[in-house]
Amino acid sequence: MNDKKVDIEDMIVLGAGQLGMAVLRALAPRVRNARTPLTVAVAPATIANPSEEDLEHLSELRGLGAEVIGFDLASDGEALTALFKRFRTVINCTGFVAGPGTQLKITQAVLDAGVRRYFPWQFGVDYDVVGQGSGQPVFDEQYAVRKVLRAQTATEWVIVSTGMFTSFLFEPAFDVVNLERGTVHGLGSWDTKVTVTTPEDVGKLTTEILLAEPRIVDEVVYVAGDTISYGRLADVVERVTGRAFEKIEWDIDKLRADLAAAPDDVMTRYRAAFALGAGMWWDQSLTFNTRQGLDTVDVESYLLTRQGLLSHRRVERAVRRGDELE
Repeated sequence: MNDKKVDIEDMIVLGAGQLGMAVLRALAPRVRNARTPLTVAVAPATIANPSEEDLEHLSELRGLGAEVIGFDLASDGEALTALFKRFRTVINCTGFVAGPGTQLKITQAVLDAGVRRYFPWQFGVDYDVVGQGSGQPVFDEQYAVRKVLRAQTATEWVIVSTGMFTSFLFEPAFDVVNLERGTVHGLGSWDTKVTVTTPEDVGKLTTEILLAEPRIVDEVVYVAGDTISYGRLADVVERVTGRAFEKIEWDIDKLRADLAAAPDDVMTRYRAAFALGAGMWWDQSLTFNTRQGLDTVDVESYLLTRQGLLSHRRVERAVRRGDELE
């Protein structure tokens, strides 16, 4: 039995949130014929006291053939290590829900457990370019995780760099595109770029990267749904919605002043970071999905399908024509 087959048979996904579910929906059908089921670790409360959404996810996971276990990722390193010793591949989709230091603790436990292959929670920007001392505590921890992984050779690792989730561009609290208020803010300048990918595409591409032959080892793999400047983003939003938006540039000085006034505000920190450009984007032509000819959802397609704007515009056109609507 080859190593790759063994890895498929002894695999755990940490977390079943937005990203975790996207990974599981793509991965589970591909490994369904393995002799042991794909295991998913969720918060104990998800099983003991599930919300309506939790119940839906649990039902879907079991329908996918996954074995669901409850485990508190805030547990000490020894408990994490004991869990990970049962598996040869760990795919970490937890984010920072357990607080600062979680990713470093999980990574060290993975190494201590002798896991063969690790996909860390690095689904974000290029932390090598951002480096240490960025002013973003989350970014600093992610950079530290990379240093720990590169300092050893026993555990293979694969980092999937995805950029920002596409939906975050339209998050009112982030305030880059506010569809309700009709505003677009350019962070840094209108020429500043950002790479974005939908969670669904991240799930699909992570699965392809995990199962790729020849095997991908100790590598940062870049993917992208779109790499777009804030100026082009404004143009796309206006074209898709058919509306005129108020466009306001927030330059670096303004964003740094905002950060000085509210240093603990998460969204203020993110706006200042994504205004820098460096490390926040990469050339789409060099990505794994482009090289492999895999389609992804760009910003325009996301707006048309995920925000319901296509249906809305069809209804508007039908009303103007006097068509009957069902």
